Amino acid sequence: MASILYEVVRLTCPQVGICVSLLIFVGRKAMGISLLHLPLRFPTFTGGVHPDDNKRHTAHLKIEELSAPKKMIFPTLQNAGAPGEVVVEVGDSVKVGQLLIKQCGIISANHHCSVSGTVIAIEPHLHPCGSHVKSVIVENDEKYEVFRNIKPLGHPENLTKEEIIKAVSNAGIVGMGGAAFPTHIKLSPPSGKKINHIIINGAECEPFLTSDYRVMLEDTDELLIGCGALLKAVDASECIIVAESNKKDAIAKIKQNPIYQKNEKIKTAIVKTKYPQGGEKQLLSAVLKKEVPPGGLPADIGAVVVNIDTCAAVARSITTGMPLITRVVTVSGGAVANKRNFKVRIGTPVADAINAVGGFTAEPAKILLGGPMMGVAIHSTDIPVTKGVGAILALTEKDVGIKVTTNCTQCGKCVDVCPMNLMPTIIDRYCENFDAEMLEKLNIADCIECGSCTFICPARRDPLQRIRTAKKKINAFKK
Repeated sequence: MASILYEVVRLTCPQVGICVSLLIFVGRKAMGISLLHLPLRFPTFTGGVHPDDNKRHTAHLKIEELSAPKKMIFPTLQNAGAPGEVVVEVGDSVKVGQLLIKQCGIISANHHCSVSGTVIAIEPHLHPCGSHVKSVIVENDEKYEVFRNIKPLGHPENLTKEEIIKAVSNAGIVGMGGAAFPTHIKLSPPSGKKINHIIINGAECEPFLTSDYRVMLEDTDELLIGCGALLKAVDASECIIVAESNKKDAIAKIKQNPIYQKNEKIKTAIVKTKYPQGGEKQLLSAVLKKEVPPGGLPADIGAVVVNIDTCAAVARSITTGMPLITRVVTVSGGAVANKRNFKVRIGTPVADAINAVGGFTAEPAKILLGGPMMGVAIHSTDIPVTKGVGAILALTEKDVGIKVTTNCTQCGKCVDVCPMNLMPTIIDRYCENFDAEMLEKLNIADCIECGSCTFICPARRDPLQRIRTAKKKINAFKK
């Protein structure tokens, strides 16, 4: 009770809180109590919110392999940037790990077959983005024959940095935290940008998601081998695996691993449990105490941020030669009973993952790919799991909450929680009336679309959706 009262005082009356802190400090020193026994404060960023994390439903569930269905769908766009170019034809026999779609353009990625079978169609198919995207449709023969070119490359220690980057590029590895930015581009910074820090992002701050947490616990060796490969690829001085304070056991498991103990460049850090702690810029602010400049990238402050599952995929691409054909997906939400963490073959329709957990137990009010804060709502379960999908959430009306929107009260709560120090209430006003010039002056491009403003709004307004729409309009005008 005393600690709760202290926190109330500290937050409501900072000056009084400081005095109380000093009295506690002096009193403890006088009684011989070590500073190590003082309450531990984890580093974090300014702003943010604290939604119910809902991770208790799946955090304890081990990763299970999800059987692939007869029909697999491989969109040409599974990455940030340009879609790839199809290199197979209808009627071709294909194997596990075989290239279906090659990268096309500077920012693009290869995409490979995750089953063996026959190409039965190359046609537009419904995509997580909401539109139809050219896709390769493969009928699974359920033999899972591996393509002849799939061979281990050895251990990262025996490869050059160029060989590691080429392996990552060939394997089609992208950011699996949701952004799907091609990883080989991150490992090839512009001339003059020296990378000193690799941050392995295990914050996983989105509610419901536990896929990265399970990878840290179950695929620890692969994760740490991936860290070694990334260190060599960019010649960095350190690689820091970061998790929120609700995942201390995962960090403890990593620190006990012999690979970790032998490589002094690999380190760990625990940050405060807060949303959106997993944002690149927010994580760098908390861990390195450095700010990425407006419009800039982590490379501008000598850093690269890589997702947990992405890091493990880097290891697999080298030690087994297998490209990125699977990922871990959390299936959860109030509309499903048998929640799971699945290892899913890329190209598996969402419907098959839902069926594997016993289908819907209630009518879902919303089905999301990703978390409830930044995920994408879908209207069909025929959409395939792509490389950036970390969760499938079937949410009930209770999960979503009933929203009755009123006028903005100018309370300023959205400004307080914005992790990018923007003015959401003013940006929202210019989004409604769409003034591109003013929106650019208000730095709308710096918005990371975390949804903290929408979450905290007492008027139940949705600045996030209007900001997303306005950004698309601005980009369309620039083209």
